[in-house]
Amino acid sequence: MEDVKNILRESEFAFKKQFGQNFITDWNLLRAIVSDAGVGEETTVVEIGPGAGTLTKALSERAKQVYSFEIDRSLQPVLARTLSGVENVEVIFRDFMKVDLSKLEEKLPPYTVVANIPYYITTPLVMRFVEESEKVQTIVVMVQEEVARRFCAEAGSPDYGAVTAGIALRGRAKILRKVPKTLFYPVPKVDSAIVRIDIGGGVPVLDKKTYRDVVRCAFSSRRKTLENNLMNSFSLSREEAREILKRADIDEKARGETLSPARLAALADLLYRRG
Repeated sequence: MEDVKNILRESEFAFKKQFGQNFITDWNLLRAIVSDAGVGEETTVVEIGPGAGTLTKALSERAKQVYSFEIDRSLQPVLARTLSGVENVEVIFRDFMKVDLSKLEEKLPPYTVVANIPYYITTPLVMRFVEESEKVQTIVVMVQEEVARRFCAEAGSPDYGAVTAGIALRGRAKILRKVPKTLFYPVPKVDSAIVRIDIGGGVPVLDKKTYRDVVRCAFSSRRKTLENNLMNSFSLSREEAREILKRADIDEKARGETLSPARLAALADLLYRRG
């Protein structure tokens, strides 16, 4: 494959800060990402933000089909050169956050998401797949290192938060490798990490909406006790909030960030049964 820096320069491509464009240039890293995602000859891949197409090219060598969504149309000549001769990639120039995911999935088999996504949409994008997708099986994303820690944090740790608990509803996240900033072009300000989220085997709940409501409640005001947050979020009296916490075997002075996803799920089930 041609040197991506030369392609960008010869295509007179101008980086756009608002899109957070930092492209992967290390071929060993690209192949590692494809391997980390478990991409094989029967795998359908949805890629977000192909950028210069280096990861797209690596995916095409292993996957059955790759659908790449790119917001920046000025990358079209760059991608045309990077993906020249590649027949199993369809580049779609659209903002993925505005795509109707349910309609897209009507046309797709179960699929894997692989992406070096812009940092500014990392969490909304990942949570869109986690909360809305019916067919995603695995999500492998390159994210800012501190965001990776939040995705995979344990209850009670400084990095644990609503996004951690949200992911736990559908599956489990794991940091696979850390990636120094020097492997990107242009070089970003921070290091990154590759996170894999396997969908399936998440915490069981009676009602997903109630669980998500409890997660928002638990982390809405981190300085307040869960008792106070329950009162505000679910219009409960103090006595009602204390009774529910007691039935869930949760200390009335506990704070939301100390509860594991399983404990949050138990609390959600009690609230759901209560109606």
